[in-house]
Amino acid sequence: MTKGKIAAQHATLACYKALMKTNPQLVQHWERTGQAKIALRGSSEDELLELEAIAKSLNLCARSILDAGRTQIAAGSRTVLGIGPAPVDLINQVTGHLKLL
Repeated sequence: MTKGKIAAQHATLACYKALMKTNPQLVQHWERTGQAKIALRGSSEDELLELEAIAKSLNLCARSILDAGRTQIAAGSRTVLGIGPAPVDLINQVTGHLKLL
């Protein structure tokens, strides 16, 4: 499994859990349409925080993943940001400038 795939799993689960409470119809649509996930590269923890704020300002589901610190990363480090599911044009307003992981 690639690092992008692994990162997407954690972020996807966080967004999935949040949206099941607030918008289960959106989750059902996402499940019926292939469950798209794309992993992009951010430059820093600060950038992840900025992207999360932008996503939330657009009323998108956005969840940061803080590492548990059991292996290579210090506990509490923000390593992944999940955004969506949502229409591609909205997500692209937040992430369109990022490169694939």
